[in-house]
Amino acid sequence: MNQAERRLPALTRYRRAETLPIALHGRRIYILPTGYGFFFGLIVLAMLIGGLNFNNNPALLFAFLVASVSMVSFHHTVGDLRGLSLQSLRAESVHAGTPLRLVCTFREAEHRQRSGLVLELNDAKAEFVALPAADTQVAIEIPTHRRGYFKPGRLRLWTEYPFGIVWAWSWLNPERSFLVYARAEPNAPGLPTGSREDHGTRMRAPGEEWQGLREYRNSDPPRHIAWKQSAHAETLLVKEFADPVSDAVCLDWFSMPELDTETRISRLTAWVIAAQSEGLSFRLILPEHEFGPGSGDEFCARCLSDLALLP
Repeated sequence: MNQAERRLPALTRYRRAETLPIALHGRRIYILPTGYGFFFGLIVLAMLIGGLNFNNNPALLFAFLVASVSMVSFHHTVGDLRGLSLQSLRAESVHAGTPLRLVCTFREAEHRQRSGLVLELNDAKAEFVALPAADTQVAIEIPTHRRGYFKPGRLRLWTEYPFGIVWAWSWLNPERSFLVYARAEPNAPGLPTGSREDHGTRMRAPGEEWQGLREYRNSDPPRHIAWKQSAHAETLLVKEFADPVSDAVCLDWFSMPELDTETRISRLTAWVIAAQSEGLSFRLILPEHEFGPGSGDEFCARCLSDLALLP
């Protein structure tokens, strides 16, 4: 953003998020002279003053011709943006620290060729040409630093076509956000193996297989009460059912009490990626959720999403 634009009112910057599609019309396109344009204007002004001072009609005619052609070019500069619309945004989830490749789809409404368009977001920039009567996709890479939902923010579409005397721009502030996974620990320890021991001896309740009897608790449903056994034992007993715990790799949040929150998230993320790459079935135990056992891309993405959204 140049110094002249910073002095403009905040209303010209479209800070409020907008729903897609976003169409560009004349009232949201702004225009200012470039540095070269200021210099060019001084040259034309000097030509006019010189022509008036020396009463040189050809010089005046040439100066007015140059000025009129320049003013016509302003219309073409604004027209290079007018009629375009941002139809969609898409991006695949990446891990924090990896650039997010944001693909923007623009649509041409006036069925004509456009040149010299530049899409810009902070320091990221992408140049493209919109073809007539076609959707044009433009990819721009945005750096990511934190896990969680990422909002691209305000995109600026601008051009200096055709002569570079003025530049026209418009703000695009789409109401979209994309999920950024947590950063994986670079040199994470190997996958935990304790969950593979004693296969078939550990049980998890509730389940479906008969496990035995135990004393009644207030939270037990009445249908689990063993009436006959309770009569003989002179105390209320309930039937207990449980299932053997799977021998899948167990990625347990509570197994790393010595680590802080972000380090745990980073390590579990690395373990999820490692288990997925090795084709292993795994369980993920988080403070408020437990996933699995499971495997596959969809299950892995679900685990990574919940890790990224932990507070």
